[in-house]
Amino acid sequence: MFRLSQFMEHLLHPAPVMPARKPAGPVVIWNLVRRCNLTCKHCYATSADKDFVGELSTAEVYTVLDDLKEFKVPVLILSGGEPLLRPDIFEISRRAKAMGFYVGLSTNGTLIDEANIGAIAATGYNYVGISLDGIAATHDRFRRLEGAFARSLHAIRLCRDHGIKVGVRFTLTQDNAAELPQLLALMDEENIDKFYLSHLNYAGRGNRNRRDDVYHRVTRDAMDLLFARCLDEQRRGIRREYVTGNNDADGVYFLMWVRRNFPDRAAEMEQRLVQWGGNASGINIANIDNLGNVHPDTMWWHHTLGNVRERPFSAIWQDTNDPLMAGLKQQPRPVQGRCAECMHLTICNGNTRVRAQQTSGNPWAEDPGCYLDDEEVLPTVAAPQRKVGS
Repeated sequence: MFRLSQFMEHLLHPAPVMPARKPAGPVVIWNLVRRCNLTCKHCYATSADKDFVGELSTAEVYTVLDDLKEFKVPVLILSGGEPLLRPDIFEISRRAKAMGFYVGLSTNGTLIDEANIGAIAATGYNYVGISLDGIAATHDRFRRLEGAFARSLHAIRLCRDHGIKVGVRFTLTQDNAAELPQLLALMDEENIDKFYLSHLNYAGRGNRNRRDDVYHRVTRDAMDLLFARCLDEQRRGIRREYVTGNNDADGVYFLMWVRRNFPDRAAEMEQRLVQWGGNASGINIANIDNLGNVHPDTMWWHHTLGNVRERPFSAIWQDTNDPLMAGLKQQPRPVQGRCAECMHLTICNGNTRVRAQQTSGNPWAEDPGCYLDDEEVLPTVAAPQRKVGS
C-alpha cells in the first residue's frame, strides 16, 4: 500500500529522515464470511449470495484473535464477501476493539442503513471503507445491481454523519478510468475522509477480467491526477487521505514526479521511499480467508500456507518452508526479467507477484502490471537517456 498523503506531507514539510521502524506484526485482512449480496465483476473472493460450508465459528475466531494479539498484529481489516452478512460481526468487532486492535470494516455499503448505523457507530470501527466503481450507472454495472450506487452513497453519508471515519475504495479499470475526476469531485462534495485507488489485480473474477485492465498510459494519467489533487489539497490545508494499492510501481512513479517538480527534494524522498520498501505481501500484509486458510495476501487465495484450525497463525506466518513464502520474505526477492534489472527494486520490492504468477505461472517473473517504461527503470537503457538530457 502506497500512502501518498504521507509522502506528500513530507515533501511540503521537510524533516530529517529517521530510522525506519519495523512493524510489530503484519496487518491482517480477514475475510470472515464469503457470502455476499452482490456478484461484483472484479471480486477476488468469487463470492455469491449463499452460505458457504466450513466457515470459522465465533469461538474459533476468538481463539485466532488471541493468537493474533500475542503475535502483536496491530491492524485487522474485517472483510468478506460482505462482512455485514455475518450474524456475529459486531460481537467479533467489539471484542477485537476491546483487545486493542485497530479495526477496519471493508464493505460494499449496500446493507448499511438507518436500522444498523447505530450499531456500526457504537462498535467503534477505526475506519469503514466502502467501494465505488464509478458514478451511478457505471458502479451499478460493475456491482451487477441496479441502485447499488445510491445505496452505497447513502451508507457513506450515514457513516460520515455518525462521526465514523469513512473512505471510498475505487478499483481502476479501462471501463471506469474516465470517471475518476467525478469520484474525486464527489470526495469534496460529500466531505469524505479517505480515497483508496486500487489497481486491478489478477485474482478471482479480476483474473478472468484482466483484459479490462487499464492501459499503462491511462494508469499514469490517473496517478498524475492523484498527485496534483493531493498536492493542491495539502497546500490548502485539507487533510484528506489518499492511498493506492496493488501496484507498488506507484512509489517509483511518484519519485519521478518529485524529480520533475521538486528536484531539490528528490534525494530525501528517495530515502523515504526505500524505507517504505514497496510490496509487503507475505511480510507485513497477511490474509485469513473464511475457512481459516492463511494466504500471503488477499490476492493469493489459490495458494494456502496453512490453516488456523491446524496451526496458529503466528506459526504459519513465520514458516518459510513454503517456497513462495521464503521468496516473499527474501531481501532482495528472487525476481527475474525486467524486475531483476530494475534500478528501483529497493523501492517497489518487485511489485505484485501474483500478477506475474497468474500470467506466466512463475511468481518471480517480471510484473506485467508495471507501467514504467524501460528507459525509466533499466540502467542499460536509462544511461544513454540521461546523457542526452544532460
